[in-house]
Amino acid sequence: MENRIAKFEKVSIKQFVSDFNECIGGNVAAARMLYDNIAIPRRATAGSAGYDMITPFYFTLAPGESVKIPTGLRIRMQPGWMLLILPKSGLGSRFRLQLDNTMGLIDSDYYDAANEGHIMVPVTNDSKSGKTLTLEAGKAFVQAVLVPYGITEDDCAEGVRQGGFGSTGV
Repeated sequence: MENRIAKFEKVSIKQFVSDFNECIGGNVAAARMLYDNIAIPRRATAGSAGYDMITPFYFTLAPGESVKIPTGLRIRMQPGWMLLILPKSGLGSRFRLQLDNTMGLIDSDYYDAANEGHIMVPVTNDSKSGKTLTLEAGKAFVQAVLVPYGITEDDCAEGVRQGGFGSTGV
C-alpha cells in the first residue's frame, strides 16, 4: 500500500544563502550557485524506505570533525507523520558518520517554521581508525524515512511552532 503523504521542496534562495553563510561561511555568489544544483531526494529502488539526501557542496571531515549541512530542502507532510534522518549505512559503517543529535526528527509542522522548515543536518566523522571522509557535491550522505506516529488519548498540545532548527527543545 502506498502512502503518498509528503513532498520535498527547496527552501527559498534567500533562506538557503542565509543558512549556508551561517553554517559554512563563504560568499553569496557561491551559495547561489550551489542552490541551483540542489536535488530533490529520491529513493534508489521501489523497495527502498529511505530517500537519499545529497550534500549541495564538497566537504572533508577528518576524524572528530563536524559540519552542519544546510540541505536547501524542506518537506510538507500530512499531520500524523514525521521524517527521520539517518546516515547512509555505508558511510556509517566505513567512517562512523553520525548525526550530532543521534537521529534527526522532522515534525510535520516544521514546514511552517520561521526558517521555512530548512532541513539542516549536523554530522560528525567519528572514525576510530583515522579515516578522513570526503564527499563531492551531489553525493548522498543521509537518508530520510517517512514514519507515522500516534499521540496519547489525553494529549492536549495546542502550541504553534514559531522557531526553526532545534526550536522545540528545552
